[in-house]
Amino acid sequence: MRFALLCLSLTLSATPSWSQEAIGLAAPDAVSDTGLLQHILPRFSLKTGIRVVADENGVMSLAIAPPGDPVFARDGVIYHLRTMDAPQQTRFRDWLLSDIGKRTVESFAPTEGAPFSASFDVAVVDEEQEIEGDAALGQDLSFTHCGRCHVIGPQNRMNGLGSTPSFAVLRAMPDWSERFQAFFALNPHPSFTQIEGVTEPFSPERPSPIHPVEMSLDDLEAILAFVAAISAADLGAPLQLQ
Repeated sequence: MRFALLCLSLTLSATPSWSQEAIGLAAPDAVSDTGLLQHILPRFSLKTGIRVVADENGVMSLAIAPPGDPVFARDGVIYHLRTMDAPQQTRFRDWLLSDIGKRTVESFAPTEGAPFSASFDVAVVDEEQEIEGDAALGQDLSFTHCGRCHVIGPQNRMNGLGSTPSFAVLRAMPDWSERFQAFFALNPHPSFTQIEGVTEPFSPERPSPIHPVEMSLDDLEAILAFVAAISAADLGAPLQLQ
């Protein structure tokens, strides 16, 4: 009896503690229709205890263009993983970029078409971006449209949501410009954001859950000019794993 209890105790201690709520991952049909997600997501969840599931409205998403981390490729298309600044999402990104994550992707054999590759070269274009927007207008627009969730500056430092990064933290990220230019495509923004001449109108069956953010491309350019001028947050040195 003691031996049986000991075995049960060791088994439970070796079993990952599952997260209470699953994290959704949205993906293009070209990925989800192959069955790749059904291959890799359970393996990550079993390894870490963090439940990641395929979800077209997920907080994480795969896209065919930046922003995001390039994670795998197929038929000449490189797919980028877009995540928010959350520990569990970062854990998934790091696993997907690790050797074991890459091997998991490449071990999947689609029933049709070419396999996925996790080893590829990403062309880096080193050029200075010129932003011509009105920074003063961008500041006003940022407080009006973004200040309900993000800390924009000292004026609203007590009003932002704790789960959303401040503008200063976003400005410290290497791909900050790409993140702001495509913010309307990054979850959760598509559910309540309309960019004139760019985004599709909300479906009558799925209206915006909050008062929608409506702006033009000129407004977005102004916000980019404002963010380019603010000081980036000091995020400290990268963590060193022992």
